[in-house]
This record gives sequence, structure tokens and C-alpha cells, in this order.
Amino acid sequence: MPVISLVERIDALLPQTQCGQCSHAGCRPYAEALAEGRDPINRCPPGGEDGIRALAELLGQPAIPFDPAGPQPKPRALAVIREDSCIGCTLCIQACPVDAIVGAAKQMHTVIADECTGCELCLAPCPVDCIDLVPVADPADGERERVMARAALARKRYDARQARKDRDAADKAKRLAERAAVAAPASSTAPAASQAPTAAASAADKNELIRKAMERAKQQAPVAATASADKMAVIRAAMERAAAMKAAQQEADKDKE
Repeated sequence: MPVISLVERIDALLPQTQCGQCSHAGCRPYAEALAEGRDPINRCPPGGEDGIRALAELLGQPAIPFDPAGPQPKPRALAVIREDSCIGCTLCIQACPVDAIVGAAKQMHTVIADECTGCELCLAPCPVDCIDLVPVADPADGERERVMARAALARKRYDARQARKDRDAADKAKRLAERAAVAAPASSTAPAASQAPTAAASAADKNELIRKAMERAKQQAPVAATASADKMAVIRAAMERAAAMKAAQQEADKDKE
């Protein structure tokens, strides 16, 4: 029979919102900090006071109130997207830890209410502020049994999302490795001895090209000098014409006066 670690037992008591209000990147890291005695048990607002009591009982500690300077528990609220304002940027989809938002790029998004944990992580990334939080009206929503039932579902969805992201990352790394292997020149696998004559021939060809280019440059130098002189002459002539036209215009203006 598998042994359940203390971290897993603590994690099982947390609401699995992955909201970060405990100052950790998710429920599991907070559970690890509690198991190691690095954090107090009063840093999970979504778990409420019932959550504090459950943790205190498990860890053999006295129940303590929430830190007045920290986040406080409040009624759960669900995210609702104002669909007429949504621009389809997908940033909220990427932020949702339980895949409770569906939609596609440049298409309207919507929230699956039954899957939303109220973590609020979708609010900050939205560039048009089209996401509202609507409090749950059911007064029994915060009962411990319901909190734990939602936590079990949220944990499954979070784990599934993380597994998918790991698969996507592995697939991307594999594709990049395959492209790199195809792009590598075949000569790179040849023995060094067989590459030496080719390298020498390439160096000789390069030197020959340089020599021919220098010869062409020498032959073209007089032509280029002549062309440059002709160009300067054209410029000087144009400047002289412009000066003459300006002087004539000034004389005409004086005559009018």
C-alpha cells in the first residue's frame, strides 16, 4: 500500500485554486512550505477559516486567524467575460490554471462556470479589462464539503493541464532537435582526414577570387575616377545654374518694387 507523504496530505486539504495569494506559485508549493515548517497555516484565503482549522489539526498546531496585513477570505466569485468587449487575445486562456476558459485567437472567449475556481489570475493579463468577477449567490457555497469537492475537480484539471504543457514542451524540443539534425551539413560527419583536401581547395579558390576581384578593381579605377570627375562637373554646373536663376529672380523682384 503506497505511503502518503505529509506534503500530499496537506495538499489534499487545500482548495487547489493555484491563486498565489499564499505567496507561492500554487497549492503544492505552499503544502511543501507547510510540511517543512517554513510558512504559517493562515495564508490560504480561499480555504477560509475551516481550512486553517483542518491544517491545524493535521499538523498539531493551534488554529490562528488570518494575518490582518495579508489577503483575507471572501465569498467565492466566478470570472465572467463580457463577450462584446473580448478581442480574442487568448491571454486569459493561458493564465487559467484549470482550463476553465475556452476560445480561439481573435475569437470570442467564454468561461465555463462549473470549472472556474475564482482564482482571479485571468484579470491582470486581459488588455481590455473585459473580465468581471460575479459573487456566487449560494450561501452554502463555502461549506467545507463543497470546497473539497471543487478542490478534487480542480486538482484533476490542473494536473491534466500541466501534463499537456509538459508534452507540448517535449514535442517542441524534439521537433527542434530534428530540424537541427537535418540542417547540419553532411560533411560535418566525415572524417577529419577527408575534409582536409576540401578545406585546402576551398581556401585556394577563395584566394583566387580575391585576386581577380583586386585586378578588376585596378582596371576600373581610372573609369571610376573619370566618372567621379564627370559627376562633380555636373554638380558644379547645376549649382552655377541655380545661383544664376536665384540672382535673376532677385533682380526681377527689385524691378517690381
